[in-house]
Amino acid sequence: MIEFQAVRKQYDNGTVAVHELSLSVQTGTITVLVGPSGCGKTTLMRMVNRMIEPSSGKVLVGGTDVRERDPAQLRRGIGYVIQQAGLFPHRNVLDNVATVPLLHGRSKQEARRRAGELLELVGLPQELGKRYPAQLSGGQQQRVGVARALAADPPVLLMDEPFSAVDPVVREGLQDELLRLQDELDKTVLFVTHDIDEAVKLGEKVAVLRQGGHLAQYARPDDLLADPADDFVTAFVGRDRGYRRLSFVDPDGVRPEPVATVELGTKVPPEPRWRLAVDGDGRPRGWLPPGSNVDGELAEAQLVAGGSLYTEHTPLRGALDAALSAPSGQGVVVDGDGRLVGVITTDHVLDVIAQHRRGVGEGLP
Repeated sequence: MIEFQAVRKQYDNGTVAVHELSLSVQTGTITVLVGPSGCGKTTLMRMVNRMIEPSSGKVLVGGTDVRERDPAQLRRGIGYVIQQAGLFPHRNVLDNVATVPLLHGRSKQEARRRAGELLELVGLPQELGKRYPAQLSGGQQQRVGVARALAADPPVLLMDEPFSAVDPVVREGLQDELLRLQDELDKTVLFVTHDIDEAVKLGEKVAVLRQGGHLAQYARPDDLLADPADDFVTAFVGRDRGYRRLSFVDPDGVRPEPVATVELGTKVPPEPRWRLAVDGDGRPRGWLPPGSNVDGELAEAQLVAGGSLYTEHTPLRGALDAALSAPSGQGVVVDGDGRLVGVITTDHVLDVIAQHRRGVGEGLP
């Protein structure tokens, strides 16, 4: 869908932002450009919609050189999401999202109807459509920005560090939302970030750029972490790349074991072992330490915080984190609704990793 052919960008002062870079982005995939500040990743992405013109080389979209297209028409067929959403402050949310359909000649009523559908698609209630951007949280604004980029149903979506200005919890939710939308819409997404964790989570392929706009490595996330091309890539992906690779280990080998439980609001006799406290719906609330004497009914204030929870069938790094953070040494596993499934230990997770390694080794020539 997108192809860069020996693209170079050199400014009048001699600064080279992108150096003879060639790269192909497959249709219907998320490709991430990642690298330190000043490596040319945003410059490269903006060449796709002609916000920046290359000094030499070609940028093709759908097999056509973008320089053969009228810039305004080209941009109307490419969704674009930037940091802090870039919404029009004097327009309400519905009219912000309806901007591009109106430019394509749709009636105001039709454009607003489409905008309402898109708000639901990105997980926002339609009643927010009457509010103005300043009345929304940062995460809500970013969702509106994504909805506006999707308003004309473009085949290509450019995303320039769209989640970098929000807090980590909201950011993770927005990343998950993007992956959900991609499963549903199958767009060709070019995503820019400086965060390697975000890159390996979102990208089906990741392009690491170094200073001066040089392409250091272009690979699937697992391959990037397993076999960095050189010292620069090794340093950029970090010394904990082995931990990051757990995101690509099949979690189906995790077999939670039963755990002793007590229920909040009940009378609990002391026992010489850790017990997991759950509420009436079976959701974990914390740990009761060995030998605890509970006076009256068990209350949440008497519990020890339980560490992180691991949702079954999700990336294995979450399982290891749950086991390491639990005060009892037992990582708590929950289902998609947050209800207790069982517990796992660090040794259990390491066994799953070892089984994965043996399986990979057996598959090698």
